[in-house]
Amino acid sequence: MSTTDGSASPGAGTQTPDVVVVGAGTSGCYAAATIAREGYDVVVLERKTESEAGHIACGDALKGADAFPEAIPKSRLEPAMTNTDVDHGRFEIPQEDTVLEIPVPGELAVIDRFAYGRAIIEGADDAGADFHYDTVVQDVLQDDDGRVTGVRAMRRGEPLEYHAEVVIDGAGSLSLLQDKVDFAGSTFDTNVNYSQFCSAYREIVHVEEPVEWSDALVFKPTERAAGYLWYFPRTETEINAGLGFQMTEAPMKLVEDLKRDLRDRPEFSGARVSDKLGAALPTRRPYDSAIHPGFVAVGDAAGHVNPTTGGGIAGAAYAGKYAGEQVIEAIDDGDVSEATLWRYNERVMDHYGARYAALDVYNILSTAVDVDDLMGLLAAMPGDKLAEALYSGSTNIGLKLKLEALLKSRGHWGTIWNLYRTKRRADEILAHYERYPSSPDRFADWQAERDHLMDAVYETTGADPKY
Repeated sequence: MSTTDGSASPGAGTQTPDVVVVGAGTSGCYAAATIAREGYDVVVLERKTESEAGHIACGDALKGADAFPEAIPKSRLEPAMTNTDVDHGRFEIPQEDTVLEIPVPGELAVIDRFAYGRAIIEGADDAGADFHYDTVVQDVLQDDDGRVTGVRAMRRGEPLEYHAEVVIDGAGSLSLLQDKVDFAGSTFDTNVNYSQFCSAYREIVHVEEPVEWSDALVFKPTERAAGYLWYFPRTETEINAGLGFQMTEAPMKLVEDLKRDLRDRPEFSGARVSDKLGAALPTRRPYDSAIHPGFVAVGDAAGHVNPTTGGGIAGAAYAGKYAGEQVIEAIDDGDVSEATLWRYNERVMDHYGARYAALDVYNILSTAVDVDDLMGLLAAMPGDKLAEALYSGSTNIGLKLKLEALLKSRGHWGTIWNLYRTKRRADEILAHYERYPSSPDRFADWQAERDHLMDAVYETTGADPKY
């Protein structure tokens, strides 16, 4: 595997690749592989050591692996897929003493995230990307016109500079790079704050006997609507157990609350823990624009996560592909301006960005409703329609099913009406994002109309403004 340490770096601390990718996660590796396969010089900067790179806190659920970009062959990923028998979600609703089975469309697997992380690094390395480990990016270089031209970093006490045509930010949801770039005069989305994130913690737990739900992703709401537990079976006896909460709410004691639930579940009696990690992930709409002259943000660093499920691996892979292909075009044209990079924004919105923006409306609703009312309603909803809502960005429940839900809901009529009205708002947002502008020239008008639609979302849901 290609590595560069401080003593071996050519150019006495300064390098000039075509592209610098910051972060060796999914989006960074797929971007690097896409660009390197076309013969360009790509350096991936990773703050972790070579042995720890790829070790990332994650729920380990992987959806849609059958259609991942080909820059890293699927055969590379398959050894990390430890459970390919999962095919549905199991939604435990203790407030209603109910378990709701939710079908999940498409190919689904639970993975060993560390093994997956190593696999995509090896795949990008095979494509020709050069990985520089132990490298902490500290600042961003910009020219007098504001174009990003590289980064400053530190490796084992040695200062380094990387000068490049384009910098790709795959450094995660709390990326330092975006604090360092002066985005004045560009479309890059700077309307980002802590309330748009989820704080999460997970443990890899080994149990003595096979769990009965090894074919399901288990979800369980906490006593607060903004919190949720998950149990994702890597195998019949190895479980990714985690807890997260929306940061619009008062903090939860993640470790303590997770351990309390583990103690209450008989299947975890005598269990042992092999790994513990925490992380923050974006549970917000995708960035309105994730480009700036000479700079592109991908994956978690651009909000490319389903805000209702936290799923982001597939979106990150495609963000890397789309960014890589657009960067190649920009370098070939000798023009790394927003106008040339803009197609990347369009492709993200066309593929999944519009759907995620619509789903964010339901995330907003969850911060404003009573948890018992919400759980009562979910318990009354047909599982297939709930799955459609979670994965399509909207839902269309027929009259018969609406009546069934009303009869089963035992008085949650106000919540049903609120959800119906929220669905209409989500449909409006989805339609608007499907009209994402084809150039930066129309971007301000598009944003203004979107903000007007969001005012209606807040009025309908009663939630505090999120953006």
